[in-house]
Amino acid sequence: MLKSDNDRAVQSIASVKGLAPLVAANRDAFDRDRRIPDKVFKALADAHLFRLWLPAELGGPQCSPLDFMDIVETAAALDGSVGWLIGNGAGMSRAAGYLDASVAREWFSDPYAFIVGATGAVGAAVACPGGYRVNGRWPFGSGSHHATRFMGVCNVSDQNGGQPLSICCYFSRDEVTVDDNWNVSGLRGTGSCDFEVRNVFVPSEHTHPLFNTVPTAQGSIYRLPAMSAFPWTVSVVPLGIARGLIDAFIALTTAKTRAGVAQRDRETVQLSLGRASALHGSGRAYLVSTMTELLNSLDGNVDQLINARIAFRLACTNAGEAALRIAEIVASEGGAASIFQSGTIERSIRDIQAATKHIAMNANSYVFAGRHALGLDPGPRF
Repeated sequence: MLKSDNDRAVQSIASVKGLAPLVAANRDAFDRDRRIPDKVFKALADAHLFRLWLPAELGGPQCSPLDFMDIVETAAALDGSVGWLIGNGAGMSRAAGYLDASVAREWFSDPYAFIVGATGAVGAAVACPGGYRVNGRWPFGSGSHHATRFMGVCNVSDQNGGQPLSICCYFSRDEVTVDDNWNVSGLRGTGSCDFEVRNVFVPSEHTHPLFNTVPTAQGSIYRLPAMSAFPWTVSVVPLGIARGLIDAFIALTTAKTRAGVAQRDRETVQLSLGRASALHGSGRAYLVSTMTELLNSLDGNVDQLINARIAFRLACTNAGEAALRIAEIVASEGGAASIFQSGTIERSIRDIQAATKHIAMNANSYVFAGRHALGLDPGPRF
C-alpha cells in the first residue's frame, strides 16, 4: 500500500501553497544571504514539513513515498530551494526509524528539529568504549544554518584488515563547525555548506549502520535500502521545479505578444509546451512505477530487489534529465524573459541545473543498468 494517510498529505500540500506569499516576499533574501530567512524556516517547520518521514509511533505523519513526492513537488514548484530543503530535511526525519525511540523522541521534541545529512564524503570513526571518536568533513550540508543535528557517514576500520563498516554518525550542533562556502548559481537559498568535526565522541546510540540497518520503527519506508530512500528525497525535486517552470511559461506566453501576435497563438510555443508536458509526465510516471515496484520487492527474492533498485535508479536519472530538457525548452522559447533575474523562469532554470548535479541523478545509473542487462556485475558502487 503506497498511500499512508492521504488527508495528511492534502493538508501538507495546502500548507505549502498557503506559504506562497511568505516565500515570494522573502525570495530576494534567498539569493542574497544564500540561505532561507529564519521566519521562512520556522513557518515550514510549524507546518511539520520537515518531519514527513517521522514514525507514526513518535507522533509523525510517516508519509508514504508517493505522498512525500506530492508534497515535495508542490514545494519545489513554489521555489526550488524550499523544495530541496523540505526533501532533504523531511527525508532525514527517517533517521528516527533507525535510532532508539528514546533518542529519536528527545531529538524531535524540538518543534524546529532539522537533521542535515551528507553522504558526499566519508569520515573516519575509531571505536572506543561507549561509541566512536570521529573526524571528518562533509560537503553539501543542505540547511546547515538551521540544523539541530548533523549526520556524516563514517568508516570504522576493521582491525583485521577486512572491509570497513560504514556507519551514520549524528552530531549535535555545538560539535560541528560550518564552513559558509555555499557560493553557487542555483539552489542558493539552501545554504548547503560544508561541515566538519574534529575528535568528537559519538555515543553508540547516536549511530546506526549505513547498510543492512535493522529498523526500530514499523513500516515499509524504513525497510527501503538507504541508497534507494536517499535518492528519492532529491530526485523528486527537479520535476517539481520543472512543473513550476512550465506554469511560469504558460503565464508568460499568455501575457506576452511579439510583433502584435499573442505568444500563446504561435505554433512553436504550443509545440514546446506540449513537449515539456510530455517530458514531465513521462519522467514522473517512471519514478512512480519504479518506486511502486521497489516497495513491492521488499518481500521478494534478491534478484527481484536488485532489478527493482536498478530500475529505480534509472528513473531518478531520467527524471533529472527530463527536468533539464524542460529547462532548455523554456529557455529557448521564452527568449529574453528567461534571462532576467526579476522573474521566476531564470531562477527555476538555474535551480534545475544545480539540483540535477546531485549524484542521485548521475549518468552512472545507466552504466549499472547496462552492466546488469549484459550479465555483468553492476559493480561495488551499486
